[in-house]
Amino acid sequence: MAVHFNHTILSARDSKASAKFLTEILNLPAPKHWGPFEMVVTENGAYLDYMDTDEIAPQHYAFLVSEAEFDEIFGRVRQRKLAWWADPARKQPGEINHHDGGRGVYFEDLNGHLLEIITRPYGSGGWNP
Repeated sequence: MAVHFNHTILSARDSKASAKFLTEILNLPAPKHWGPFEMVVTENGAYLDYMDTDEIAPQHYAFLVSEAEFDEIFGRVRQRKLAWWADPARKQPGEINHHDGGRGVYFEDLNGHLLEIITRPYGSGGWNP
């Protein structure tokens, strides 16, 4: 059997609002409820399961998107007046990166998780800092 990434759990103050935010910003299908989770599924079948908790340790989640999807998602980021950065350390505010000949940007979700959209997988174009 081949190994495939199936799901991860994201801590949230409000799992319903957090899952709704992610589906709206990435233009994904509406979340599904299962047990204690609000589940968001990506095109490749991976699940991001939001679970309510008072303790949140922000994590990083990256999404590979097409050029057209990048424009649409980045447009929604700007429309919501979210802060964005070209780097995970947040030292390049208001910028996007062009690693590997693509585009990438970081922004936060409702819980401080750092979300990233990229149009090229890292290392695919020879970029190596």
